[in-house]
Parts: sequence; C-alpha cells; structure tokens
Amino acid sequence: MLSQVQCVPSSLCCSFLSQLVFTRLLSENSRPQPSNGASRDTEVFFHGPVHLCTAGVRAAFVLSTQFSQSGQPKDYALPNASWSQGMLNLYNEFVEKSKDGTWKRIPSYRHSSDSRGKESYFLQFLEGEKMSKDTRLFLRSLDEEGLGFEYVMFLNPSEKRMVTVYQPGPYLEGHPGFAHGGSTAAIIDSTIGGCAIFVAGRVMTANLSIDFKNPIPLGSVVLVDGKVNRMEGRKVFLSCQVWSADGQTLHAEATALFIQLDSLSRR
Repeated sequence: MLSQVQCVPSSLCCSFLSQLVFTRLLSENSRPQPSNGASRDTEVFFHGPVHLCTAGVRAAFVLSTQFSQSGQPKDYALPNASWSQGMLNLYNEFVEKSKDGTWKRIPSYRHSSDSRGKESYFLQFLEGEKMSKDTRLFLRSLDEEGLGFEYVMFLNPSEKRMVTVYQPGPYLEGHPGFAHGGSTAAIIDSTIGGCAIFVAGRVMTANLSIDFKNPIPLGSVVLVDGKVNRMEGRKVFLSCQVWSADGQTLHAEATALFIQLDSLSRR
C-alpha cells in the first residue's frame, strides 16, 4: 500500500539543515579531520551516562560532545562506534570514489554557527542569519551516538546529485521496529536541500511529496539518492529515492520544489 505526505510550504528547517552540511564543501585545503576516533577512553567519557554527574560535570559533558580533541567543532559525519559494518562499508566505498574528486564528503556539525569557516563558499549564504549556540540542528540534536540520525552525505557536483548513507537509530521509531515516516521525510528533505543549495544558494522547501513504499527497519542502512532535475527562474525541481544498501528494496521516492531566496546562485 502506498501513502503520500504533502508539506506545503516547509519551514526554516531545511534551509538551516542543508546550509550546515555544506560548510567546508569547496575547500580543498580544509583542516585534516581526526581519524575514526578520538581515543576510546575519551569516547567513553564523552558519551557515557550523564545521570550520575554533578551540575558542573554535566555541563562539561554537554560541552565536550560538541568539540573534537583538537578543539575544533566536532564533525559528526565521520565514523563512530555506533555505525554498523554495512554503514562503514558504504562510507568507505564513497570515500574511495572521492579520491579523484568525483564525490565530496560533506562535513556535518551540530550548530549552524559551527558551519561558518572562513574557507566556506557557503558562508555568504549564512551571513546575516541569526545563530545561537543554544540551538541544535534537528538531525544532530542527540548527545549519544547511534540513537537518532546517523548519516554522512556525499556530493557529486557534476551530476548535481547528493547521496546520504543513513542509519536510523532506536529513538526514531514509528511502527514497532521501523523508522517513523517523519524521520524519513527529514533525511530526504536535508539530502535534496543540499542539492538545491549547491545550484541556487539560499533556498527553502516549497513542496515535498513522498511516496512511502516499504518501511525502513531501525538500525538498517539505506542510501538516500537525491538530484536536481531542472531550474526555472527561482524554482529548483528535485527528486529522490531511498534504497536499501543492497539496492534491492525501494523504501521511498519523492519529488520536491525549492525556492531560491535571493539572487545569488551557484551556477
């Protein structure tokens, strides 16, 4: 049975989520990212139970989860202990494809303000936006790894295409054992929103139409494959499909319309 959801028009959510993931996209000289892992001891401290902490230690815990050992904002689009082997395999596959420049891994941070590196092409689209360290981007809102959205995005600039390797955690449950349809909509919106920003700069979702084909099991790994189909003035038309990691099951497909908010454009 097919079901459909219409979102007209959407909120600021997509604009900020998508702008976030693009922050150091076009820089070939960005700082090297830490390898998979700060040390295990550090990881256990950062992500261990909080309920036994005093108020001061609790605050330190929250702060420490937001930064890497280098003191730079933590890039959440790097492998962590919650990633399944299937997630790691797909990540490594796209990292390999990125070596010749065909694909680019998109860093992902918790706060919009962390995305404002001087080397970012997309900084110009964030200027003037009100940002606060008291807020978190929806897809990066949980402290503990593996409970919510675990994902990494890769952009193919020549194809105007974005692929997200996505593993939904147990806090995204809808029907028992499966990811809530709203979480699927959120990862689709962020994926195609990234494509829209690449071609049109500051954008917002005007329409998102999703056909849900097969539910996504919690803890499974899927590929969210979005692309720009065409532009007409300030309108950006996109499509997206969500496939199982083996490419055998179509979980959802979507079409979307994004609107460019200003005259700046990528192409």
